Amino acid sequence: MDRIIDLDQAAAEITARLPAWTASGLGAGPVTWGDETAPWPQRLETGRTLVADPDSIGIRILGTDEWAELHLVLYRGGWADLHALTDDEVITECPQVTTREEFGQLLDSAVTRFLGASRPSAT
Repeated sequence: MDRIIDLDQAAAEITARLPAWTASGLGAGPVTWGDETAPWPQRLETGRTLVADPDSIGIRILGTDEWAELHLVLYRGGWADLHALTDDEVITECPQVTTREEFGQLLDSAVTRFLGASRPSAT
């Protein structure tokens, strides 16, 4: 897979938003890492040091409503898989994401649209 986006930088976008999400009452799981070189079946790791060749990162964010959650996976090839569960529907999107800034904007937009939280200020 081509390396379009630096996943370490993208993970920093998630980390920068964690305090604001928590303050808004959202719950975020750990960042998960996929490893291109891991043997099959590939496991998701929560420690970056356990991944030799990262090909994806993911995050699960729980809303304040028990029926609202967001799953977002970013692939180094420049796209994301977004799955949002609200009280009455499941939404799937697959946007292109080629920069750290675009990923930060996607995080903010998705959290606002699907979980109702205001946009946190990112560094």
